[in-house]
Amino acid sequence: MHEVKTQLDELETQIATALKAVDLDTKRHRIIELDILMGEQEFWNDQKRAQQITREASHTRTFVEKWDRLQHDLRELQELFPTIDPETDSATADEYKTMVEKLTKDWRALEIQTFLSGKYDDHSAILSIHAGTGGKDAQDFAEILMRMYLRWAENHELKATILDQSQEEVGLKSATILIEGEFTYGYLKSENGVHRLVRQSPFNAKNSRETSFVLVEVLPEISDAEEFEIKKDDLRVDTYRSSAPGGQNVQKTDSAIRITHLPTGLVVACQTERSQLQNKEHAMKVLASKLADMMEREHAKELSDLKGTKVEVSWGNQIRSYVLHPYKMIKDHRTDYEEHNAEPVLNGEIDGFIEAYLKQEK
Repeated sequence: MHEVKTQLDELETQIATALKAVDLDTKRHRIIELDILMGEQEFWNDQKRAQQITREASHTRTFVEKWDRLQHDLRELQELFPTIDPETDSATADEYKTMVEKLTKDWRALEIQTFLSGKYDDHSAILSIHAGTGGKDAQDFAEILMRMYLRWAENHELKATILDQSQEEVGLKSATILIEGEFTYGYLKSENGVHRLVRQSPFNAKNSRETSFVLVEVLPEISDAEEFEIKKDDLRVDTYRSSAPGGQNVQKTDSAIRITHLPTGLVVACQTERSQLQNKEHAMKVLASKLADMMEREHAKELSDLKGTKVEVSWGNQIRSYVLHPYKMIKDHRTDYEEHNAEPVLNGEIDGFIEAYLKQEK
């Protein structure tokens, strides 16, 4: 139990230090201000402003509640410790250790959130996967990565929706996934870039060692109303027959939507819903997110500043390598963080890579 108490004392010191940085008193005062604004009679007359205030209020309140709960649990464990006697009640001692481990896990999650202060970090994420060079191996790798991110979302109790996917005979050519949850973009932005796989190929008779590449693109989910107004004249909307999983019914109507933003050449698609209107709404969110990302990268103040811009996919150097032969190691080349047990990582346990990236960026 001495080790448990030491762990608890270290947590108390770390949390006390972090509390000075997060300034909960200021956030509590901000919640009061936002509640007053939301209580105004004409609050919803300005839909854009109302949505922004509502989002800020919800996120700020959740943030404060998590920190309050963390402090409460810490106090309870500290007060309970003197009453624990492992020699006479080993079951209670084991339960206490489990509670300390849970508190440590909760603290690590909140600690990482202190690193997330970017403009869109608290948004949901739109994650796109594109098979690159490597033929069937790259397409198979794209499907492996999609499964990895879906498992990550499931592990974190986040809602994941496949908006669009181009299935090949083997694996995927591309896929777009909406992962909804607070700070999802802030966590997953670390995955943005080229991923490299080295393994014995299952697709040739010699099982030779092959290298393949997949591009992962991560964007914050943004509604067009949140950032800017997209002109209808700048869009070409095409409908086509859905090829997404879901049974024969999805094949009977042209419910899938493809939207082209004519000034930039950006193309987005959605085919996950049976309703053409719902698919269009999802596609417009993806388009708004891509345009917002372009504006950030181009330092554009107005959407019109992007006209004539050609969008190119640059493969560049890989951010992470997944080596499965002749040895097993997954290494992030930006942080040098690595894991030698590949299976858990490919099953969604990527938090170590995310935390290393965020800490380095901070």
